Amino acid sequence: MDKPPTWFPGARDLALGRATGVWIPWLRALIACLVVPAMACTTWVGSAASVRITPDELLAGASLEVADVSASLVPEKDVLALSSEMRDFLDKHVDRKASAPLKLHQLAFAIIDTEKLGVKYDDTTRTAPETFHLKHGNCLSYSNMFIAMARDVGLKVQFQEVDIPPDWTFDNDTFVLNRHVNVYVNLGLMGTRVVDFNMEDFKSTYDMLRISDERALGHFYNNIGVERMQAGDKASALAHFRRAIVDSGQKFSPPWTNLGTLYLRNGHPAHAEAAFLEALKVNGSDSVAMSNLARLYERLGDRERAAAYKKRVYHDHWHNPYYRYELAHEAYLARDYDTAITHLKYAIWKRPAEDTFYFLMGISYLGKGDALAARRWLARAEAVAATDVLRRRYASKVDALLRGGR
Repeated sequence: MDKPPTWFPGARDLALGRATGVWIPWLRALIACLVVPAMACTTWVGSAASVRITPDELLAGASLEVADVSASLVPEKDVLALSSEMRDFLDKHVDRKASAPLKLHQLAFAIIDTEKLGVKYDDTTRTAPETFHLKHGNCLSYSNMFIAMARDVGLKVQFQEVDIPPDWTFDNDTFVLNRHVNVYVNLGLMGTRVVDFNMEDFKSTYDMLRISDERALGHFYNNIGVERMQAGDKASALAHFRRAIVDSGQKFSPPWTNLGTLYLRNGHPAHAEAAFLEALKVNGSDSVAMSNLARLYERLGDRERAAAYKKRVYHDHWHNPYYRYELAHEAYLARDYDTAITHLKYAIWKRPAEDTFYFLMGISYLGKGDALAARRWLARAEAVAATDVLRRRYASKVDALLRGGR
């Protein structure tokens, strides 16, 4: 092989989302972010740990000079409300007397049909009626809308968090970690389905957890807090993070982490530290909070604690099969096929149903010149592929690779 092939049949090649063996066509979109600060532009001296700051003080926001965070900054919203236009839409396109599977089918296709409703992605988090009226929103917006409409026609639905592989991006001096939410549908004796608005990132092999409306509301206000922070509106950001914490029963770590980012951006490292530590009290495995603390202590010159949190983050990443897959991908592109294979063995052991792991293993062996092993691993990739379309793509690509094609 003159050069490594660059085609990797991953989630973006899927056109369908699945739960319990049944597929629902859907759209591509993104969802909500958690924010990790990049502190390259700010320097502090000394340690923040000597300052004791309580959770109540963090939520009050006095040091941000927005102490009067009035309720008017976060107007009461019925996130799952149903407008009269939404009811008219349902009356027109969904047979309320039909079986649950048929109602689900009718609702899903009415929403994605551009002649009936049609939906388009943008970065803004909205309520159910706002999303319906504007026909725009992120994945949480669409999940809000779908759940409100599905419940009105008698379907049993819940929000669901999806543990997708970490996707770190860099935006305006801030690292953004994308997380995902979709909709779980219980059809009783007919089984369950998943309605997902982000087919680019969704796979049925990902861990999923059904969550309460209260936790979903925490996501909603947390997202808006991030949006307001990115816009430079610290008063509104503080108010929304506080609302996310209160509405989720203080059992949701992301708004604490983002509150720490808000304090850090405004020059208050001690408050940032306290907020990040509060996030870890809520969720001891919150790698975003740990990463933030490592960076914060590094900037403060506290090398011992920085190293301790870096070690915890590294341990968390090293045992993540998708992180190891990314390392394998990098090694493969660098033609270090033995290292790629080592990482992939671990990834496959942890996630034996990921076809992309097997495919990369196959072409890594092909890079080493071991066609027999390559054929075996590529055949396994084809065998565990989730859709007939993807299996056919594998079959055609595998044949080309083994013939020496690209």
